[in-house]
Amino acid sequence: MCRRSQAAAAMALSGVRVLELAGLAPAPLCGMILADFGARVVRVDRPSLSPVASDVQGRGKLSLALDLKRPQGAAALRRLCRGADVLIEPFRHGVMEKLGLGPEVLLQENPSLIYARLTGFGQTGKYAKSAGHDINYLALSGVLSKLGRKDENPYAPINLLADFAGGGVMCALGIVIALYERATSGRGQIIDASMVEGVAYLSSFLWKSQNIGIWSRPRGENLLDGGAPFYEIYRTSDGKFMAVGALEPQFYEQLIKGLGLDSNELPIQSSFSDWPEMKKKFASIFAQKTQAEWCSIFDGTDACVTPVLSFDDVASHQHNKQRSSFIKNDQGEISPRPAPLLSRTPAVPSCKRDPFIGEHTEEILLENGFTKQEIAKLHSDKIIGFGKPKANL
Repeated sequence: MCRRSQAAAAMALSGVRVLELAGLAPAPLCGMILADFGARVVRVDRPSLSPVASDVQGRGKLSLALDLKRPQGAAALRRLCRGADVLIEPFRHGVMEKLGLGPEVLLQENPSLIYARLTGFGQTGKYAKSAGHDINYLALSGVLSKLGRKDENPYAPINLLADFAGGGVMCALGIVIALYERATSGRGQIIDASMVEGVAYLSSFLWKSQNIGIWSRPRGENLLDGGAPFYEIYRTSDGKFMAVGALEPQFYEQLIKGLGLDSNELPIQSSFSDWPEMKKKFASIFAQKTQAEWCSIFDGTDACVTPVLSFDDVASHQHNKQRSSFIKNDQGEISPRPAPLLSRTPAVPSCKRDPFIGEHTEEILLENGFTKQEIAKLHSDKIIGFGKPKANL
């Protein structure tokens, strides 16, 4: 379900007022997380000829179109920040300072403001002013060196790790932590959320486990990076895939049984030298049945074997259906339900379409004490935009 009714008032972040400066994917995810759990998130967009935003993570947000490069626009944002709890800004180091919107200015005017700065390289250091993307942050964190198959170059996965996990999620965590602390001190603070450091922090297990033998072999030959035959992905006869994660001996035994093999006739599970041949053996067996056939064999067991589901199939899988893990909005678009699930104050995501750029400009300014005359002047000076959707959109 994604229906907002009276339940919205009971969400964990209800009453928190957030200004999110429009940017690329990590900051919009951060804002969407806060909105999903009840915060009132206003996305500050650049005025545009098109009402359609590039942000596909606008669920539950409002849109204010404001030109921050003009002094009147920057002054309007300062005024809005006086009544805000959180500001999320995704620009490179120094951009906000040039606009007169740096934390030293905004926190002086609103000492309780939480000023979240979400960037790739952070606010200090050699690369602070440099451009970059997920693959660069992943590289500088050290994590990229661990990703990839044997005898191949390191492999950067889809930009989930640095952009979204190390960036958007870590920034949201920082905001919630700062909000919690503010409840005691009454004071805001600056959050320096670096995607390099965020994804490095996510990799703490890799650092802490270096001395226990898990990563002692070259990349692609270890227990969890594609080296082990019992922690691998195998193709089925219908061109689909099964994911195998039978690490523990008792789970491995169930894997062997499901494959129709006898463990007494096989090398011991931990025999590194036999892993390549065992992978070939497992692959040849998995290739003899369809994904559905393997599911019928392994479902209900502890072999740790599951189907690799496509986006087309994941929402209809029995387990996900039983948990309502995916939701559908008013336009029929399917997306994951907010996580984690809270027992008393769960997220109640909006079912409405994402906002058009500037759709709520007048409403937001009026709520923040701007007069109709001030709004008309800002509009005539092209400082703000009213993004009313066209009938055919």
